[in-house]
Amino acid sequence: MEIRTATLNDLSILTEIGELCFPPEEAAREKEFEERLKVYPNHFWILENDGEPIGFINGMVTNETKIRDVMFKNASLHEEDGAWQAIFGVNTVPKYRKCGYATKMMEQVIVDAKKQGRKGCILTCKEELIHYYEKFGYKNEGVSQSKLAGEVWYDMRLEF
Repeated sequence: MEIRTATLNDLSILTEIGELCFPPEEAAREKEFEERLKVYPNHFWILENDGEPIGFINGMVTNETKIRDVMFKNASLHEEDGAWQAIFGVNTVPKYRKCGYATKMMEQVIVDAKKQGRKGCILTCKEELIHYYEKFGYKNEGVSQSKLAGEVWYDMRLEF
């Protein structure tokens, strides 16, 4: 297993994995991934098994302490010198779930964010995943302002 950052050459596989991992109303579209890859490819962590991508995490860097829905659609809001590494999605191909691969990727994101001098990481998640992110030290900051896909989301923050 190896974790690497992304390039535009990864666009189709990232889109495919994202569509496997999220319902259509929540999944990022190819155009959104393309814009993100053009602006912040080093903020895509791809986990490969013998050269085959099996999961990834991506998200912009920001000085804002909470994720806003507009961030998912507007890659130009990325601030490379920002304080917070946002996490937009933790994606693992279904047949590789429950093997610790998402944990491996999440740990790498945290290590890299610390090395980059960030204050921490932020994300939104559904209620059933709060306990998962708490394992990494994230704190639940309550119901998010996010209205993505009409779901109830929770703001989570990990401070270093």
